[in-house]
Amino acid sequence: MRAGTAVCAARPRAPQLPSAPFDMALRRRPGLGLCARLPDFFLVLLFRGCLIEAVNLKSSNRTPVVRELESVELSCIITDSQTNDPRIEWKKIQDDQTTYVFFDNKIQGDLAGRAELLGKTSLKIWNVTRTDSALYRCEVVARNDRKEIDEIVIELTVQVKPVSPICRVPKAVPVGKTATLHCRESEGYPPPHYSWYRNDMPLPTDSRANPRFRNSSFLLNSATGTLVFSAVHKEDSGQYYCIASNDAGSARCEEQEMEVYDLNIGGIIGGVLVVLAVLALITLGICCAYRRGYFINNKQDGESYKNPGKPDGVNYIRTDEEGDFRHKSSFVI
Repeated sequence: MRAGTAVCAARPRAPQLPSAPFDMALRRRPGLGLCARLPDFFLVLLFRGCLIEAVNLKSSNRTPVVRELESVELSCIITDSQTNDPRIEWKKIQDDQTTYVFFDNKIQGDLAGRAELLGKTSLKIWNVTRTDSALYRCEVVARNDRKEIDEIVIELTVQVKPVSPICRVPKAVPVGKTATLHCRESEGYPPPHYSWYRNDMPLPTDSRANPRFRNSSFLLNSATGTLVFSAVHKEDSGQYYCIASNDAGSARCEEQEMEVYDLNIGGIIGGVLVVLAVLALITLGICCAYRRGYFINNKQDGESYKNPGKPDGVNYIRTDEEGDFRHKSSFVI
C-alpha cells in the first residue's frame, strides 16, 4: 500500500491540550508553539485532499412527496469531484424492475417529454402521475477521481386525490334490527380514511363516545368505511352520505335515505290469518267439486260401431264357402 493512501485512510487525531507548565513554555517561546502545531495542520490539508479525490453525492430531499399533476425536483448534487464532465445516469426502480430515466444525455422511457436535467445532476418531472411513484437512483461516474462512482436513491411518493366513493345504504330497516352502511373508494393514494354524515352532521366512530348519539348504537370503521348499527332506532332515520379523504383531497357520495319503521306485529298476524282463510276456502271448494264428480271422466252412453273384441285364445278362419255365401246373399232382395 502506498504511503499516501495509508495517510488518507487514517483520520487525524484532535490535538491534545498541553499541560500547564508546557503551556507556559509555549507562551514564552511562540515560535516553538507554531512548530508543534504544523504537523496537524498539514494532516488536515492532506485529509481534505483525499476527500476531493473521491466523487461524493448528496440530496436535499431523499423522500419527496408531491400531488398528482404537480411538478417535483429529485435532488442529486455533486459535492466533491475533480472530474469536469462526469457521466450522469438516472434509473427508475419499480416492481423489482429497473429502467433508464436519463441515459446517453437524454430523457428515456415514459418520462420523455415531461422531464429534464437541472444543473448537472438533478432531475425535474412535470405533471407527475401515480405511476411515477417509485425509487429513483442517481449514478455519477467521475473518471478522474480516486473513487470514480457514487450513487444515491430517492423515493418519490405521488399523492392521488380520491374520487367519489361508492356508498350503499339500506332503504328501510325495522326497529331493533341490524343495519350496515358501506363506503368504498379505490383511486386515492395514500388510501383514504372515511367519515359518515347523517343530515349533514358528522358521526363519531362510536356512538357511545358522544352523548348526542346516546339513542343510537353504531360503530364506524374509518379505514374500511363501514358503519354498523347493532340495533337501529327511529332516530337513526335520515339522509346519509360518506366522505373519503387523504392528504391530496377529499370526495363524497350522493345522499341516500334510510328509513327506520316500526314492526306491526298485529298487522302481520292479521295478514297470516287472511292467507290461511283463503287457503281453507280453496281446499273446501276442491273437495266439494270432487264429491260432485266434476273431476271424473264420464263415458258416452251410445255403443260404438266397432267389431266386438275377440275372446282370448280364439282364431277365426274364413272359409271359401262362407265367403261365397256372403257374396251371393248380397244380391238377394
